[in-house]
Amino acid sequence: MGAVRAAARLAAAAFLLLAALSMAPAVAAADPTFGEAVATARFAEGIDVEQPATIPEEVIRVEAVVRTGADGRTFLAPVGTPGIGATTLRYHHETPAGSLYPNTRVELGFRLTFQDGRVIDSPTTTIRYEDDRFAWQTLEGPLVRIHWVQGNDAFGQRALEIGERAVEEGTELLGVSETERIDFFVYGDREAFYDILGPAQRESVGGIALPEIRTLFANIAPAEVNDPWVGVVIPHELTHLVFGTATRNPYHEPPHWLNEGLADYLAQGYNAGARAAVEGAARSGELMPLRALVARFPTTPQRFSLAYDESVSAIDYLIRTHGQEALVSLIQSYAGGVSDDDAFRAALGVDVAGFEAGWLADLGIDEPPAYGPLPAPPGPLPPGWVEGQAPTPAPGSSGPVATARTGPPPVEGEIAGPIVIGVVVVVVLLLVLGLVVVARGLSRGDSLLPSPGAPPERENDPMPDEGDLHDPDER
Repeated sequence: MGAVRAAARLAAAAFLLLAALSMAPAVAAADPTFGEAVATARFAEGIDVEQPATIPEEVIRVEAVVRTGADGRTFLAPVGTPGIGATTLRYHHETPAGSLYPNTRVELGFRLTFQDGRVIDSPTTTIRYEDDRFAWQTLEGPLVRIHWVQGNDAFGQRALEIGERAVEEGTELLGVSETERIDFFVYGDREAFYDILGPAQRESVGGIALPEIRTLFANIAPAEVNDPWVGVVIPHELTHLVFGTATRNPYHEPPHWLNEGLADYLAQGYNAGARAAVEGAARSGELMPLRALVARFPTTPQRFSLAYDESVSAIDYLIRTHGQEALVSLIQSYAGGVSDDDAFRAALGVDVAGFEAGWLADLGIDEPPAYGPLPAPPGPLPPGWVEGQAPTPAPGSSGPVATARTGPPPVEGEIAGPIVIGVVVVVVLLLVLGLVVVARGLSRGDSLLPSPGAPPERENDPMPDEGDLHDPDER
C-alpha cells in the first residue's frame, strides 16, 4: 500500500508540474541589438547609412527610417533581408537635384518588424545635408549667418548687413521674436544655384526662402552686391522667414499673395513700375483676381511678374484703407490656424470676397474676366432636328425626354426594313441549327429516313418516342 500511495503522490506532483508549465507565459522572442549608426552624404547623389545589428530569427521585415526637416516627415524604405544573427544594415537614400535642399537635417535609422507584430526602431543618427561642392566662406551676425563662395570679405559683409536689417524690420513690424539663427547661402554662379532648386523651378527665380529649415538661397554675383536689385531680393526673401514665424500653425497657410505682397512691400514698397503694371492690366481687362493667386503664381513670365505687382497693390490698398495695425492683426491671426474668411473678418471686418471687391473698386473696375477652361461651343444639329424643342411627356410619366424630331413621319419601308432583316436572320439561324443536328445524327450512324431495303416495322415493335417520328417526305 505504501508503494501505491507513493506512486499516486508522484503522479499528482507530475500533474501539477505539467499544469504549471502549461499556464506559464511563452518565452518572448529575443530583442535585436544595435551598434552605432553612421551616415555620409554627397550632394545631388545621396545619403548612405549603415549600422551593425544582431537580427533574431522572428524578424520578418527590415526597413530604413528617414526623417527630414524640422517637421520630421518620415519615409520608410524596404531593406533586403540581411539574414539572421550578426550583420550590418545598409541603406542608400537618393537625393537628386531639387529633391532635398542643402542645410536640411536628416535623421536615419532602421525599423524591425516581428512575426507577432512588434516593431522595434534602432537608435538613429542625424546628418546635415550640405552642398559640398564648394569651400564656403562664413560670417555671422546676431540673427543671420551668411555663406558665400565668390567674392571677398566686403561682399559677405554687405550681404550680411542687408540681411540683418531686413530681419530686424520684419520682426518689429509683425511683433515676433526671432531667436534661432537664419542661414543665408549666396551663389555667384547661376547654374550652381539652379542645381539646388531642381529642374521643376522657374528660371526667373533669383532667391528662395525656406522657413521650415530657416534657410535662404540667392543668386548674387560679386559684381552685383551694390546693385539696387540686391537690396530688394535679400529683404524680400528674409521677410518670408519672418512671415513664416508669425503665421506658423499646423492647419492652414495664408494666401500666397499676402505672403509675397508683404515681402515686396517691405523690400521696395508699391513702386511706380508695379503701379503702372497693375493699372494697365485693369484698363485692358488682363487683371487677375486675388483668388487666382492663393496657392501659387502663374508660370508665364508676364503673368508671373503681374502676380507680384498685384500682390503688393493689394497690401498697399489694405494699409491705406484699414491701417498698418489691421495688416499686422490679419497676419498674426493665422497663427491660430483660422480660415481666410475668419482671419479677414476679425482684422478688417470683411471676408476675403469683400476685401477683393474693395480693392477692385479702388482700381476702378468690376469683377475681372474669368480665365481658364470654357464650355465647348454647341455642335451642329442632325438634319430635321430643331434646337430647344422636345415632346411633352405624358401625365404621370417620368424619365429623360428626347429632343423632338420634326419633318414627315417615317414611311412604311423605314419600319418594315428592320423587321424583314430580323426575320431573315432568325430563319438562317434555324436552318444552320437543323444542319448541325443532321450532321451529328449521321456521325452516330443514325438516319432520319429508313434505309433502302429495310424491313417494315412490325406491329409488336415498341412504339417509338415522339421525338423519333418523322415524315418520310421531310427533308
